[in-house]
Amino acid sequence: MILTALLILVFFGSLDFLTKHGDYQKVPSIVGKSVDAARKLLEDKGFEVEIQDSLYIDTFPKLAVIKQTPEGDATVKVNRTIYLTINRAQPPLVEMPNLVGFSLRNAQMYLENLGLHLGDTTFRPDIAKNSVLEQLYNNEPIKSGTKIYMGSTISFVLGNGIGDLEIGVPDLMGKQYSQVRSLLRSMDINFTPVFDADVTDSAHAYVTRQNPTKYGEAIDGTRRYNRIKPGQTIDIWFSTQPLPIITDSTKVAAGPVEQ
Repeated sequence: MILTALLILVFFGSLDFLTKHGDYQKVPSIVGKSVDAARKLLEDKGFEVEIQDSLYIDTFPKLAVIKQTPEGDATVKVNRTIYLTINRAQPPLVEMPNLVGFSLRNAQMYLENLGLHLGDTTFRPDIAKNSVLEQLYNNEPIKSGTKIYMGSTISFVLGNGIGDLEIGVPDLMGKQYSQVRSLLRSMDINFTPVFDADVTDSAHAYVTRQNPTKYGEAIDGTRRYNRIKPGQTIDIWFSTQPLPIITDSTKVAAGPVEQ
């Protein structure tokens, strides 16, 4: 009995020594260090080390520690396991989406969600202002579904909002609102409507004035056709009563027209 009691006392007396009970120290901060350097530093201080996860961040060195648990400067037991999240040696592949038709802002957000970067943006004539017309990788068009490395840079060609083709300003005088809207939409021309105070139903409103008009006047007094580009805007005034319609033949009779 005495021997058993002594063995129990010795066991419990040495338990603190065996488990290092009460032996605490601060965890060093090893975020940003290489995984080999971090492991050596932690193990030299009596900690266990386990790699818990791996991610990819292109601003971090390859195989560097991104995260540690517990965090640096935390006070723990010396035999505590420190869990590490490290940066991958090679970035993962992602599929290039089809961003043609997206606004620049939405396309950029889409790239960021995939871990891709926005490169240069250039413009070309098109009525779709700030809309993606073409997506480029290494200055070459890239199709949707193409696999590229996360962290890659994608450039966009955007519409500048104005086409490069000039067309004649249409004569809208006397037309109803629905006719104007259909005609200008087919020509890719925008319009700003201004309604008289007595207009309660736009469907039955008539054009009484437009700017620019179909014809302009040259310095020598001759009339010329006004020109407009797709994507530009015509201001149009509407009333409940149409004005007398003046035909082109009546206008031409008033004087020569310069093309």
